[in-house]
Amino acid sequence: MGRLLTCVVTLVCAMPAVAGPLQVGVAAVDITPPKGCPMAGYYSYRGAEGTHDPLWAKALVLEKDGTTVALVALDLISTPRNLVEQSRQAIEKRTAIPAAQVMIAATHSHTGPILPDGSARADIFTADGAKIAKEYVAGLPGQIAEAVGKAHAARRPARVSFATGIEDGLAFNRRFHMNDGSIGWNPGKKNPNIVRPAGPTDPSVPVVFFETDEKQPQPIAIYVNFAMHLDTVGGLFFSADYPYTLARCLAAVYGEKVVTVFTTGCCGDINHINVASDKPQKGPGEAARIGTRLAAAVLRTLDRLTPAADGPLRVSREIVELPLAPVTNDDVAAAQRVVAALEAKTQPAPKFLDQVQAFKVLDIRQRLGNPLAVEVQVISLGRDLAWVSLPGEIFVELGLQIKQGSPFQQTMIAELANGSIGYIPTRVAYSQGHYEVVSTRCAEGSGEKLVDVALQQLRTQFKQR
Repeated sequence: MGRLLTCVVTLVCAMPAVAGPLQVGVAAVDITPPKGCPMAGYYSYRGAEGTHDPLWAKALVLEKDGTTVALVALDLISTPRNLVEQSRQAIEKRTAIPAAQVMIAATHSHTGPILPDGSARADIFTADGAKIAKEYVAGLPGQIAEAVGKAHAARRPARVSFATGIEDGLAFNRRFHMNDGSIGWNPGKKNPNIVRPAGPTDPSVPVVFFETDEKQPQPIAIYVNFAMHLDTVGGLFFSADYPYTLARCLAAVYGEKVVTVFTTGCCGDINHINVASDKPQKGPGEAARIGTRLAAAVLRTLDRLTPAADGPLRVSREIVELPLAPVTNDDVAAAQRVVAALEAKTQPAPKFLDQVQAFKVLDIRQRLGNPLAVEVQVISLGRDLAWVSLPGEIFVELGLQIKQGSPFQQTMIAELANGSIGYIPTRVAYSQGHYEVVSTRCAEGSGEKLVDVALQQLRTQFKQR
């Protein structure tokens, strides 16, 4: 089993005799790739034919009594660890915000660019557009640092309020108990063999509202978190998916200068497909429907905001070693055959789950037995608000455990943050199998380790408030 590394960084500034005001700045930078850049999200090559709506790097900078943090949301499929580290270095150089005090999350848009990261899957599906993809990724740290730099320069005294809404009609667990006793994954609409969902959803919509600290305050930013996959658009045009419509709707109410920073909650087993309905659920119209409905939930929530209590801004993080999923020599040989067939473009192509297994096996073998070192970070403000980063596509039950165990009034979990190692299922799911379990690079029990580490940091910070 993996162990906790001793590399633990807790950053707590001594409180001055008189606490100063909170300073907040926000900014957005367009990070849309050029036409022809390979697209992420599926097990096939897709070269982008254009842009439906732009992709953004959005940055929210908070400063309180000498401590400064940055919360960054990217309209991308993931956050490869090397991208996070390079971006943090660029941010620290530009703004002097310590690298360890930056949280970088991806929204998981399936209509963004694929990010070359040395994995077997990325190597194959960027091959025809590798030059464009590599040039794009090389420029990303600078663009992310630009967003944080602009937000840092825009800091001003601010008030913070918060509330958690509910939207229980958009998200669905995509794993199901089936009539034959198996677990089905996306088993299809109106499938008569479905018995019931194999897990819950998280319908909560935590919202944080930032406005200027003036007699007549002006809105600055809205932070929104929701646990549902971003895979509603499809096609060959870049799109931020439903967060695009969410942001446009809120801007129509609060003004174009207000930036909506959206992060994805724990939704490794959650998507938008309602199997009880036979209506199509794909395309820009579906993304617009979801974004509009989510915006309505946010607007209802904004009607009952509670001011956040004054308190210190705190940051901590821990690096955790997660054991690798087991693979055998026979697994490696089978994986090599699958990849050879894909590279040769033989027909019929290897089966989907065989491809999933092959890429997983080769990525694990490439590590030569070295465990996955991942980061869990917590940022908190006073006794009310906490943000948690988790490094992959996390099953919803794990996120619910963190929220239920957190001592803070409102805890927001950004998955695919500060690194991305793929799916992280619950311990129970490993014996059930199917797509996420076939795909995961980490061993059984890894998700529960991350929960424990997150809760430990949350409790420690709450005691120090």
